[in-house]
Amino acid sequence: MSDAASTYELLKEIFLLLDDGDRRLLSNFHLTVPRFYALFHLGNEPGMSPNRLSELMFCDKSNITRLIKSMEAEDLVKRRRHESDGRSVRLFLTLQGGEIREQALEAHQAYNEQRFNGGVLTETATLHKSLDKLRRNLATELADLAEAIPA
Repeated sequence: MSDAASTYELLKEIFLLLDDGDRRLLSNFHLTVPRFYALFHLGNEPGMSPNRLSELMFCDKSNITRLIKSMEAEDLVKRRRHESDGRSVRLFLTLQGGEIREQALEAHQAYNEQRFNGGVLTETATLHKSLDKLRRNLATELADLAEAIPA
């Protein structure tokens, strides 16, 4: 197996383990991973558009529409018409959504401290530098691919 293939397999397995841990933790707050990240992003950037949220969550707008409708029904998120453009919608957390976000975020941060404890990140600076370079390379490759595909 090539270095690229073994690195891909290792990163994929780590992602799946992290994702499964997140799923289990967030279920304590009656959240799925996508719902958690919707709350996370809306708390960081109140009033964002559904398009912006779909970009941040790497999914299409129809998925975001379904996600927001279900979160609205549970009083976690509210939609408001844009002040100057009545065709646009802005997304905000409700009081309940903000409270759940804070509780889940605090638990998630503590869980990450636990997961990455025990000397796992002894060479953190090197690991971060390598992972950041990989992230930038992947983002550039995807952007180049998007430009190459006709709309």
